Amino acid sequence: MAVTLSPTPSNQPGLEEKTRFLLDPASYGAATTRVTMVETHMARVFLTDQHAYKMKKPVRSSYLDFSSLDKRYGVLNDELRLNRRLTDDVYLKLAALRLLPGGALYLDDGHARDGGDGGDGVAVEWLVQMRRLPEADCLAQQIGAVPKQALSPLLRRLCDFYRDSQPIAMSGDQYLAHLRRQIGALWRQLLLPGLALDPRTINPLASDLLRFVDHSTDLLAQRAEGGRILEGHGDLRPEHCFLSTPPQIIDCLEFSRDLRCVDPLDEVGYLALECELLGRADLSEFIAATYAGECADQAPERLCWFYRAYRALLRGQLAGAHLLDANVAQPERWRQKTQRYLQSARDYAHRL
Repeated sequence: MAVTLSPTPSNQPGLEEKTRFLLDPASYGAATTRVTMVETHMARVFLTDQHAYKMKKPVRSSYLDFSSLDKRYGVLNDELRLNRRLTDDVYLKLAALRLLPGGALYLDDGHARDGGDGGDGVAVEWLVQMRRLPEADCLAQQIGAVPKQALSPLLRRLCDFYRDSQPIAMSGDQYLAHLRRQIGALWRQLLLPGLALDPRTINPLASDLLRFVDHSTDLLAQRAEGGRILEGHGDLRPEHCFLSTPPQIIDCLEFSRDLRCVDPLDEVGYLALECELLGRADLSEFIAATYAGECADQAPERLCWFYRAYRALLRGQLAGAHLLDANVAQPERWRQKTQRYLQSARDYAHRL
């Protein structure tokens, strides 16, 4: 699952030149006094006093392709549309980074530029402009002391979203094939030599999950045939949940509809798992119970365990993938995260 940086056309500024420009407070106007950057495998996010600007990197991998400006424009439009489902006035618009005739860069976010109308120049990059939410409202920031009842408005919003969503037309056989495909891909990726993981732990774990799928075909098929599979958030973690009024759920998985098409029991179990791993098993239980009541989904406990084991396996693979980077920062941190998730996956798989 290597991520490859695509070359920039010779007549356009490269990623680092764009980044230097976007790190300069003067690029945003007088209201901006400082800019900080948060980087992921796929994007760079520039945080100003009031806004956040998300720029996709020109990367390509087996599961995404942001290699051209047109492709980045398309996926950023999807990001606006999809993230507006669970937020209010947070995902504002697309802003163009333009190359002016004299060779200077200009951020066209709809405000007039001194000496120009803001629309001249050729677009060389697109960014999602977002209203910046208070970090203190983030569930990940509050996780140590937040009372479980404080999650009720957020969970109600999420369950309203699930109830209002159109089920995905999917047969039981298609859903079973999807699960087998996903587990098989994670299995192969976790055995890549660069991760240096012990096959004696990975092989039994992945085998246990595939065995559950094979032995629970009726249970899993009923989830699809009963209309439980829908186009969800796709990456429901505490970092993406804000306990504001009203609550906001940001940063969905926008680049793959296949990975967004989930069982809500799986998705909510993912949030519960993350809270548990952050030391809040009480929140984990509250999340699961609230979903079951609000969405009238009293699923067998073993299905909940399976979904959590699968999500922990996925998170372990994603953490491990950082170790494959050419210049990996904090390798020990990523090794520890990988092992922590894989241990959680084993713990839940043993219950199956």
